[in-house]
Amino acid sequence: MVPNGGVVIANPNAPTGISLSLKDIKALAEGNQNSVIIIDEAYVDFGGESALSLINEFDNLLVVRTFSKSRSLAGLRVGYAMGSKALIKAMNDVKFSINSYTLNAPAINMGVASVKDDGYFRENISKIKETRKKTVEGLEFAGFKVLSSDANFVFATHNRHKAKDIFEELKKRKIYVRYFAKERIDNYLRITIGTDEEMSAFLKQIRNITEELSMRF
Repeated sequence: MVPNGGVVIANPNAPTGISLSLKDIKALAEGNQNSVIIIDEAYVDFGGESALSLINEFDNLLVVRTFSKSRSLAGLRVGYAMGSKALIKAMNDVKFSINSYTLNAPAINMGVASVKDDGYFRENISKIKETRKKTVEGLEFAGFKVLSSDANFVFATHNRHKAKDIFEELKKRKIYVRYFAKERIDNYLRITIGTDEEMSAFLKQIRNITEELSMRF
């Protein structure tokens, strides 16, 4: 592999939502044994395959997760890392020296409560996956190509209209999605999955916008 100071990969990826397979991650760890491989699994609960099964096999592999996404605790800065004793020790050495995000008691208590309430966690994940499926179907019906997503968002491009034009029209209607004016992805929108009601309202406006743009151009 190319010499590097470490490899960090979000899996599933942001902003595409696409997942690497466990086979790919294993090959990455094997091919970079002198580097630390960090797999950020912020979105893995929405459909990706976790690399946790590999941490006992590779001392250079670190898996990190957050409570901000699937456990609905954004803003509390609650997360954790799993890996070899050497990697965890190195992280703690830095954490205890310069970390500015030490956890307070309310954050710890809410994190514990979230882990204990496994039923709510699984129910919420199931709802998001189902709403994601319906959203993809609605977007495809409206003329979008949607990348296969294992996250709580989808990445979509329209077959006729520019992503920037759709983004601007959505903003006028106070509907906010992510648009990235960057090479290779500047014609895609990243659309977060909300409730069924929110996504139905979104899809209605998407249909209106694409019809208006078709008449305009």
